[in-house]
Amino acid sequence: MSKLSPIINPEEFLNIKNSSEVILIDARAGINARENYQNEHLEGARFVDLNQDLATVEDPAIGGRHPLPSLEKFSQVLSKLGISPQSHVIIYDDKNGSNAAARFWWMLRAVDHEKIQVLNGGLQAAIKAGYPVSSAIETSEPTENYPISKWNLAQADIEEVETARNNEENIVIDVRDKNRFDGLTEPLDLIAGHIPGAINIPFSENLDDDGFYKPVEDLAKKYKEIIGDKNPENVIVHCGSGVTACHTLLAMDYAGIPIPKLYVGSWSEWSRNDRELATKETNNSFGYNKN
Repeated sequence: MSKLSPIINPEEFLNIKNSSEVILIDARAGINARENYQNEHLEGARFVDLNQDLATVEDPAIGGRHPLPSLEKFSQVLSKLGISPQSHVIIYDDKNGSNAAARFWWMLRAVDHEKIQVLNGGLQAAIKAGYPVSSAIETSEPTENYPISKWNLAQADIEEVETARNNEENIVIDVRDKNRFDGLTEPLDLIAGHIPGAINIPFSENLDDDGFYKPVEDLAKKYKEIIGDKNPENVIVHCGSGVTACHTLLAMDYAGIPIPKLYVGSWSEWSRNDRELATKETNNSFGYNKN
C-alpha cells in the first residue's frame, strides 16, 4: 500500500467524508476559537483545543508557550475524540494549517498513527468546495485509551539548539514571518529577535496565493536546496512556540523529505532563558534576563 499523503484536497475529502473510518477534527486556535467553532464548523467536525488538548501550558521559560502534553494526557485526548489506531483522521483549521492542524498532525505522526491528513486550504476551501457546515453540538463515543509509549519523531531541546546554531553541520530554521525574525515586531513573546545562527524561512512560503500548499515538486526543490546533503538529524525547525513550525515539517513530509527535528520550546522558551539573541537592526547578539 502506498504511503498516504499528509495533505488531502477538498475534492478528495468530499469523496470519502461519509466513510465510517473518517474522523474530522476542527483545530482552530486563538482567543475565540471554541466560540467560532460553535457558531459554524464543517459538519461532523469535533473540536480540539490547542491549549487544553495539544499542550500543557505552564511556565513559558520551561518548554515554551505550548509544550507537548504528557503521553498519558494525549492518549486521553485521543480517546475523548473517539480516535483509535484504525481511524482516518482529517484535520483542518482556518489558517491554512498553520494554526493547530499541523501541530495535531505532527503529534499523531509522532505516536505512529498512520492515517492522518491535513485538509488543504482549510475551512474556507472546504466550504467553497461545497462541504456543508453546522452549528450542532458534535459528540463522539470515547474509545479505549490510545496506546502510546513515546514520541517517535525527533525533537531538539534548548541545549541542542545552543550547540547546533554554532555548528556548520547543522541548520536551525525559524519559520516565523520576517518582521518577527528581524526583531521589528513581536506580538506574542516578551522580546523581539531571533536565535543567532538561525535562518529565516517563513512558513507562508509553503503556500500559493490561494492558501493551498505549493506543488510537491516546488516544495521538494526548495527544501532540498536549503538542506543540501545534511543529515535530517542535523536540521532543527522552530517558530514561536512549536506550533507553526509543524506547518513546515508537514510541507517537508508532503515533499518527500525526511521530517527534521522540532524544537518545541522555540522562541518563547529561548528568549526567556538569558540566551544570546539577535536582530536585523543591531546585527549583534545580546543577553536578555527573563526577569
